Amino acid sequence: MAHKTFSDDDIVALTQRVVRHASEQTEKMEQDPAVLSFVAECAKPVLDAAGLSSKIDEYGNLICEAGPDTEMPILMLAYAMTHPGNRMTDPFKGEMVETPSGPAVRGRGVSEQKSALSASLAAFVDIATNSKLKKRVAWALLTAGETGRHDAIAVAMKNLSRQPRLAILGVGTNTRIALGNRGRLDVMVHIQGKASHSSTPWAGVDVTKGIREILGRAEAINAKLPSHEKLGPATLTCTSIKTGPYATHTVQSDGWMVFDRRLMPGEDPEAVLRGLRESFRLEAPLVCSVERGPFMYGSEVDPKGSLVSAIEAALAHEGLAKVETFYSPSSLDAGYLVVNGIEAVKWGPGSPDQFHTDEEQVPVADVVRMFKSYRAVMSHLCD
Repeated sequence: MAHKTFSDDDIVALTQRVVRHASEQTEKMEQDPAVLSFVAECAKPVLDAAGLSSKIDEYGNLICEAGPDTEMPILMLAYAMTHPGNRMTDPFKGEMVETPSGPAVRGRGVSEQKSALSASLAAFVDIATNSKLKKRVAWALLTAGETGRHDAIAVAMKNLSRQPRLAILGVGTNTRIALGNRGRLDVMVHIQGKASHSSTPWAGVDVTKGIREILGRAEAINAKLPSHEKLGPATLTCTSIKTGPYATHTVQSDGWMVFDRRLMPGEDPEAVLRGLRESFRLEAPLVCSVERGPFMYGSEVDPKGSLVSAIEAALAHEGLAKVETFYSPSSLDAGYLVVNGIEAVKWGPGSPDQFHTDEEQVPVADVVRMFKSYRAVMSHLCD
């Protein structure tokens, strides 16, 4: 197998390639044909062309491992699914534009997932085709990216040959390391009453009274939730209220509410759910049920721990600039990995301020910098 490395122009071309193959979020989520096609027909051929053996698991994730049959110190994660093109003009053109930061690639997902994907894929191919590897390294492209749940990563981890010790999630962080983030639990509340004509409201059981009661209890809960010095407070926010039946002059018999409960690192979603079920009980004849929706664990790693120390040492060895750290407001799969004993951070090119905007773009210099940084970290850990 010949050693395959990448020039700056190669990095740009790969970034444009992944932007031009649309993989938007739809109601089909990870099983959308466009997302699966992106994995199989856009990303996998890059590994195939380099002579690397890879597999697509039962969830559509693409997994590739390289190196001897020893410990796996590092897993690189990338994400396939992007926000929809929405109002962005030419979202999948992958055009070059001039910016105050120099040349940039413009397109949907380029700042959020796809520039990190191209940088990490190129870095992995460079490392994986180098015969000097002394330890095992893995790269995985998840069909997730906009789903707000850990389903894809859970399946991918089962398909690795062994558990990695450390992991880097390739997502836009302005090339800074995200040491932690809050998690999120969607809480689905259903209130049941009895419909009647609004001329005789006493004949029905009005669910709007239950909704008012639940909102008041949520406000009281919110005032007592824990807070984190860097991440801020846990929160409980109502994001949706609907009632039925949809008819005129009718006392409403069903109410549906959705709450977003932001989780602190270490909080157990099931324990939080049990507490909300207890707090949201209503007096008869109203009936209230509380169910768990999608969730993501909160995450936090030690800034002086194994992963950050390895990154700093690798960058210093290659003469690359020291990287800044911060705490991210958005959830991803780092919490899932941390809960399972794997130190994980988010780190990649692209500004969170650009996510989902009509002018999403990433400076070429940042993508090239992250290619070199990812390569340095994998080389350092697998040497």
